[in-house]
Amino acid sequence: MDDPNGGQIALFIVLGLVLLFVVIALVRAVKIVPQAVAIIVERLGRYSRTLDAGLHLLIPFVDRVRAGVDLREQVVSFPPQPVITSDNLVVSIDTVIYFQVTEPKSAVYEIANYIQGIEQLTVTTLRNVVGSMDLEQTLTSRDQINGQLRGVLDEATGRWGVRVNRVELKSIDPPDSIKGSMEQQMRAERDRRAAILTAEGFKQSQILTAEGEKQAAILRAEGGAQAAILTAEGEARAILQVFDAVHRGDADPKLLAYQYLQTLPKIAASPSNKMWFLPSELTSALGVFAKGFGGPVTDEGGLPDSGRAAGTSPLGDDLPPTTLTDPAEALAEARRESAAATADATASGTLSGLPFDPSVEQGQRPGGAAVPPRAPEPPPQDAPPA
Repeated sequence: MDDPNGGQIALFIVLGLVLLFVVIALVRAVKIVPQAVAIIVERLGRYSRTLDAGLHLLIPFVDRVRAGVDLREQVVSFPPQPVITSDNLVVSIDTVIYFQVTEPKSAVYEIANYIQGIEQLTVTTLRNVVGSMDLEQTLTSRDQINGQLRGVLDEATGRWGVRVNRVELKSIDPPDSIKGSMEQQMRAERDRRAAILTAEGFKQSQILTAEGEKQAAILRAEGGAQAAILTAEGEARAILQVFDAVHRGDADPKLLAYQYLQTLPKIAASPSNKMWFLPSELTSALGVFAKGFGGPVTDEGGLPDSGRAAGTSPLGDDLPPTTLTDPAEALAEARRESAAATADATASGTLSGLPFDPSVEQGQRPGGAAVPPRAPEPPPQDAPPA
């Protein structure tokens, strides 16, 4: 007879295997896809569909997950690549690629490794672009190189389901010897610019200084001219006013002689005068003075001015009347003032640095030199005795 316990054990084993198969089938049938990830599913070895984010059910042992593709933008930095420029200089260029998978099916089935393909395509395109430029253009044309690389890569990777967003040159390193030469060239260029700027500044300074001196000279000349014109105008006005006053006052020899006699004591009374010259025309002036005060007042024709009232001023009717002193008294007073002035001059100073010598009045100079005779004084006309 068969052992009933052995049959039960076999049944349990079969049930366990069936349960394990069901669990495995359920695990393989349920697939949860995370966000920004696409899963390629093959059925019996052929492409079936692309699973997006969410919960999906697969047929166990029939559907198989081929690959999962990251749909986010990726950044790949490639190691420095040696590139030869058009002037046969080797430069090392680091590149950074920003790309994104847009079609997961093409990225899986069109190329085995799209990242490696992008790297190699970047290197070859970079050598083609930089090879047509010299070192200076390579260093100063980063934007142009980036644009050309992006255009070539985007066109080539489009059929791979990859879109290249940006291409950046991280660094361009020329050889060390070229770096030293470039630094020397840059230093020389900066020195040249500094010298030019210094010369331009000095030139502008000289121009501004000369312009300022020119304007200052012009202003000084204009000021001097205006000052001279104003001075001349002032003197002219003063002369005109004096002339007008003299003309309106109708000055005659009597007034001039009187003013002359009043000025002589002032000349002699100055403490700075060491000598005093006695004018030779003093006697003639006194004669005119005596004649003016002694005779009757006449007009321009020499005739007596009978139309003028006694006690009125000869300067005009619009002036206040004046009272004249007695001619004899005025003549005596003038002679006394003249004598006093002569005495003061003799006491305070010397004549030409020598003591006063009466021989001078007698027609002899000190030392025996003759003095030209003085014109005789005209006798006063119509003057009453003193």
